[in-house]
Amino acid sequence: MIQFPKRYALPALVGASALLLAACSSSGDAESSDSATATMSADAGSDLPDTLTLALVPSDDVNQITTDGEALATVLSDQLGVDVKVFVPDSYNAVVVALQTGQADIGFLGPIAMWQAHEEANASIVLQSVRYGSSEYVGQWLTNDPDTYCLDDVTTETDDSGVEYSYCNGATGGSGPAGADALALIPEDASISWVDATSASGYYFPATQLAGILGIDDPSSAFPNGFFAGGHPQSVQAVYDGSASIGVSYNDARSNLAEEFPDVGTKVVVFAYTENIPNDGVVVSGDLSQSAQDEITQALLDVAATDDGAAALSAVYDIDGLEAANQDAFSGIVASTYANFG
Repeated sequence: MIQFPKRYALPALVGASALLLAACSSSGDAESSDSATATMSADAGSDLPDTLTLALVPSDDVNQITTDGEALATVLSDQLGVDVKVFVPDSYNAVVVALQTGQADIGFLGPIAMWQAHEEANASIVLQSVRYGSSEYVGQWLTNDPDTYCLDDVTTETDDSGVEYSYCNGATGGSGPAGADALALIPEDASISWVDATSASGYYFPATQLAGILGIDDPSSAFPNGFFAGGHPQSVQAVYDGSASIGVSYNDARSNLAEEFPDVGTKVVVFAYTENIPNDGVVVSGDLSQSAQDEITQALLDVAATDDGAAALSAVYDIDGLEAANQDAFSGIVASTYANFG
């Protein structure tokens, strides 16, 4: 039986260091006063620490994400004029703890973990990733039993590489929700392949969606035969192999297996979508001054607009660009989804 995690109870903040600004003048004349005021303004406008730590969550290859992260740190360091070091812990929650305890200043996180960092580590949500022109995505429901879960005809589309992908119940195009009637057919004892306990599209959003459709109060204990596959491609493969009759992933994780299993797109059918989910993005430590937070945020936007910065962001997390975070989405649908597991 799967045990769905509750929110982590993180230790109290150690506290922020006080920032001391001092100015002195050796002369009382207006020219000296103006000069001192200008110096103070410049200092106040750039009160970054000498070194910033950029925390990245590991993907498939820790060594590769570290290498790619160092390239990103280099261009960010050049933009800000301070040293930027990379920290790659073993989980989203480790990044949240690092932000809380002063071990990290900037974190790249998924949307649920971004809200957790905001709530439990006083981090500021500042930016969202953009992919394929959008700062939103969906979680998709997968099945190897379309006869049961496809309530209309299965349609098939072919991508530019010639791989076919099948859909039903209006779950195509990457905008949700879709397939609610089909989700109502899922029994509580179904074998469901979730992705990971920290995944928005692979756990939090679909579990909350299904619990709501089935009229279940607590999604954390509603599906005893669910299991964590460990990754989005692994969840797709669990459905492909028949280890699960139903699975979830981001849209469209089937493409990760298409080279090895050319029929994955038709054998594993997408039959429903979650609500739209804000993309992953960037949080900065709440211990930093507002001017420092603003400077880091603008620097990341500027970096994303350069060739080297764009290449580094793409290498790290396939990010096409960055934009200001949709605060309404985070305080709304992300916060309420997160609260279901509190």
